[in-house]
Amino acid sequence: MKKLFVLICLITTTISVQAQEKKPKAPYDEVLAKKLGADNYGMKMYVLVILKSGSNTTETKAKTDSLFAGHIANMGKMVEMQKLVVAGPMGKNDKNYRGIFILNTKSIEEAKQLLESDPAIKAKLLEPELYNWYGSAALSEYLSFHDKIQKSSF
Repeated sequence: MKKLFVLICLITTTISVQAQEKKPKAPYDEVLAKKLGADNYGMKMYVLVILKSGSNTTETKAKTDSLFAGHIANMGKMVEMQKLVVAGPMGKNDKNYRGIFILNTKSIEEAKQLLESDPAIKAKLLEPELYNWYGSAALSEYLSFHDKIQKSSF
């Protein structure tokens, strides 16, 4: 019985791989690649920001709520500027990680300048860690679809 199961898994995997290999590649779109800043692999550099809990733990709830409202508003501004392409909170974890951004910037220095306008970072409620990150140049293209599936806003 075990041998039969292994054989079925092997055949299924082989068929799946062959089906993926036969899928025709989409034609290269040079205009889109240039617009998105893609290299020959369709990739580009971004800045990954990991937002951690900051050192300021003494603010009142009202002040914290106000600062986080400003944080959300600042994210909206960065999206309008086409600088913020991914953002979201992280689940509970033991590292005090709160969320991530992927910023469409040419350097960590440019990313730091963008983050200076975030009230929650300024007030040290959040502390950013910044890293260069290489990903698909098409990443920002999903944003137009997000608006179509978002029922309500923050």
